[in-house]
Amino acid sequence: MTGVDARPVVLRRLLPEPGTVTAIEALEGLALADLAADHRPYLVLNMVATADGAATVGHRTAPLSNPADRQLFGELRTHVDAVMVGAGTVRTERYGRLVRDPARRQRRVVRGLAPDPLAIVVSRRLTLTPDLPLLADPHSRVVVITASDAELSGCAADVSYLRPAPGEEVDLAVMLARLRTEHGVRSVLCEGGPTLNASLLPAGLVDELFLSIAPILAGSTGSRSIIEEAPLREPVGLHLVWLLESDSQLFARYTLRPQPA
Repeated sequence: MTGVDARPVVLRRLLPEPGTVTAIEALEGLALADLAADHRPYLVLNMVATADGAATVGHRTAPLSNPADRQLFGELRTHVDAVMVGAGTVRTERYGRLVRDPARRQRRVVRGLAPDPLAIVVSRRLTLTPDLPLLADPHSRVVVITASDAELSGCAADVSYLRPAPGEEVDLAVMLARLRTEHGVRSVLCEGGPTLNASLLPAGLVDELFLSIAPILAGSTGSRSIIEEAPLREPVGLHLVWLLESDSQLFARYTLRPQPA
């Protein structure tokens, strides 16, 4: 889902009112930072799944993507202060510079954001190597959330760390609060994977879900759901904000309904 398509794809808008939009038009005016609470950033998940609920095929998301999906994926990165991702996804998907397209970087600047979003990598045991494209990119700023007291050496990227107190495990609510106060992060786009999502959702840290539904059935070739058996007390309700379509792929934006106390 990380490719760049030069020619804008026109999507059908199914809801709330019929029409046609490009990815840029669909997301214009998103203003996620304005929705942030005082104590943490506003956090949205962006995920893709097959029609039967698999988050990957052959352990990759690429078979689930199409040009419209890639353009929406890229444009979402132009609206947030930071992009959060788990270490496993960084390794599997070979994450590099988060916004490679100069036009997208310029749109970020026009919106008052840094040209490149801050990359937040959650790696509780620091299972990363400096040859990963993201860490080897000199343009990238990376914050690693980890319980390990080790540090990566030989990274071309600007790498810093957020750690819990010695002997404690990573608490994502605390880490998000520190991202707000220590790094000025008001909006976060989380791109998974399922294990990270399964930690965020039960803690009440997710505000919205952007879900791309690929028109395929994975069966036994697929693996995991987008929230990897999250230990939820009860199902989380969703409210549909809009629904788009391109080449039979659906793109839904949901807000999460408040959970009962």
